[in-house]
Amino acid sequence: MTEQALNVFGEPLLACGFDPITGYRRDGYCHTGPDNPKGHTVCAIVDEDFIAFQSTVDNDIATPRPDLAFPGLKPGDHWCVIAAKWYEAYLAGHACPVNLAATNVRALEVIPHEVLMEYGVDLRPTDARPTDVRAVDTP
Repeated sequence: MTEQALNVFGEPLLACGFDPITGYRRDGYCHTGPDNPKGHTVCAIVDEDFIAFQSTVDNDIATPRPDLAFPGLKPGDHWCVIAAKWYEAYLAGHACPVNLAATNVRALEVIPHEVLMEYGVDLRPTDARPTDVRAVDTP
C-alpha cells in the first residue's frame, strides 16, 4: 500500500487534469517519488507566456512528444510541471497560475509557500475550503 499524497494545504491531493491526461505517471495527478526524480509536482494552469518562456530555457512544452505520451500544451491546459521549472519561470517574471489543491506538498521543497499562494487558484469545492486561501497554514 502506498502513502496518500498530500497537496499544499495538507489535504489529500486532488486531480490536476485529464484532458490532456497529466502526471508523471499519466494518471491525472501530480504524484512524485523515486521514479520521478525531477519532481513534476506543480499543477500549473499554463498560459501563453509560460509556454513561450519554457521554450527559451530548453523546455519545449508546446510540441507533442508521442514517444513520451506528451500531447504538447496549449493555454488553459492543467499540467503537472517540474517545480524547479515553474519557479524558474516565476523568478523570470513568467509564472502561470497554479491549482493549489492539485499541487503536491513536495513542491514546497523547491518553491516558497508564499510564492505558490501568490499564484494559487483554489479549485476545491466551496464547502471544502476556508474563505481566505492565503490564510491557510501548511505543514
